[in-house]
Amino acid sequence: MAQIDRVLRSNLKLRHLQMLVALDQFRHLGRAAEFLSVTQPAVSKTLAEIESMFGLPLFERSTRGTEPTAAGASVVRFARSVLAGYDRTRDEIAAEASGASGRTSVGAMVSATPVLLAQAVQRLKARSHRTTVLIEEGDLARLLPKLRLGELDLFVGRLEPGYASPDLETEPLYDDPMVAVARPGHALARRRAVQWADLAGQPCVMPPPWASLRVKLEQQFFAHGLHPPADIVESASFLSQITFLHQRGAVAFMARTVARHFAQQGMLAVLRLPVQVALPPVGLITLRGQRVTPVTGLLVESLREVGKTA
Repeated sequence: MAQIDRVLRSNLKLRHLQMLVALDQFRHLGRAAEFLSVTQPAVSKTLAEIESMFGLPLFERSTRGTEPTAAGASVVRFARSVLAGYDRTRDEIAAEASGASGRTSVGAMVSATPVLLAQAVQRLKARSHRTTVLIEEGDLARLLPKLRLGELDLFVGRLEPGYASPDLETEPLYDDPMVAVARPGHALARRRAVQWADLAGQPCVMPPPWASLRVKLEQQFFAHGLHPPADIVESASFLSQITFLHQRGAVAFMARTVARHFAQQGMLAVLRLPVQVALPPVGLITLRGQRVTPVTGLLVESLREVGKTA
């Protein structure tokens, strides 16, 4: 234990951490060497040096490439966390030196990007136009590991209860129910009331099969004695949804705030159909105990302000 503590505190250098992360990313000595602009023997020598420090094998070599051992996976997580902290500190210092106001990294679900996050960034930019905001879209399964490693400063999206954890702090901002949408001028858009039976025979853009929303929407059809639409395209992308609304006359489902945003731009029409699907609120997730940088704090304030008007 004392040896491992000494290695983690004193012996590991930045180049060691960068090499471990590259090797984990590419799972191949040659490709990791190419990425780092060094020779493959140099990567092999550095890896052997690190394993000698720990007294443990960190990667298994084979003709197919390299795979981290259990100990190697733990060291790689440590390396990613340290490098993320290094990048954040470097950016903060560089921002101060250049007169800029800093940088923040946000993981966002697509449902939070067009309205909540876009308006919050606009407010932040009004206060500090030289602030840089990095936005990475995805779902909780992909973004929470990055938040835990320090690669993201916060997450914005639906607060799915299944992802609640003691190491995470959640803050709900507002509820955002689903609505059905179609292109402007669609026959259903002109009706004063739309029924689920009207949608069953239409081309439809549905969430991917793995999305919990997909199951809930299909249950709505079954609850009304109907089969879900057979002519479907599966996508969570707003660009894909709007494209197929116009090209195929399809219907789709969006969060109400997002649908209103696109309707105001004349890109779609919200159908008069009650979509009684229970969804978690939209809000923020941060890592408990992690220091929030001043610029991230300003963005959080802006998100809260926008959330009050949603």
